[in-house]
Amino acid sequence: MPGRDRALPEGDAKRAAVEDMFDRVAPRYDRMNRIISLGLDRRWRRRTVEALRLPAHARVLDLACGTGDFCRDLSTAGTEPVGIDFSAGMLAAADTDAPLVRGDGAALPLRDAAVDGIACGFALRNFVDLPMVFSECARVLRPGGRIAALDATVPTNPVMRAGNAVWFRGAVPLLGRVLAHDADAYRYLPKSTAYLPPVPELLALVTTAGFTDVGHVSLTGGSVLLLTATRA
Repeated sequence: MPGRDRALPEGDAKRAAVEDMFDRVAPRYDRMNRIISLGLDRRWRRRTVEALRLPAHARVLDLACGTGDFCRDLSTAGTEPVGIDFSAGMLAAADTDAPLVRGDGAALPLRDAAVDGIACGFALRNFVDLPMVFSECARVLRPGGRIAALDATVPTNPVMRAGNAVWFRGAVPLLGRVLAHDADAYRYLPKSTAYLPPVPELLALVTTAGFTDVGHVSLTGGSVLLLTATRA
């Protein structure tokens, strides 16, 4: 991708680096999320659950579930979540009653049309093969099922972009060093937005994977993207 930081790993090196990083930060991950997002992550997740537009008892996959935040929100909304994550450390630190499975988003351990919805929080940019992940999401979703995915982006508004840079590339690594004792991880996370394709390309990948009604909204001044689509 044009403009990508050359220091960011690719391919198998990215897979290993992402797994190692999330294993390390897992014990303090939830606390850091609250701080980094200024508490807005709860609102973003509620908006995502609402965007799924699923009835009670719908089966929902929390893709890259981490410590289970989305699983808890999905359970509160009356749906029946199952979480999948590549990081054993995250799964070990999870706080949810939902069943959890260790697995790769590019090879989901689910049968075809197994779920009614998929939620994904701030993980798209961490996958190595995003087209394959979207293809797998389409495979495990029933026809008419919904996907809703959050991820961090860089605002297009110059003022918001400057503020975003000060907070995420300046303050966040410092907080990561002091509070999570891992400055490297919280230096990487802001930079990793470079992995996410531009919005038109991202929407095209979702459409190609077999989805319709593909759309997105920007949240919090353009610093967060909510992607939604329906399985054809």
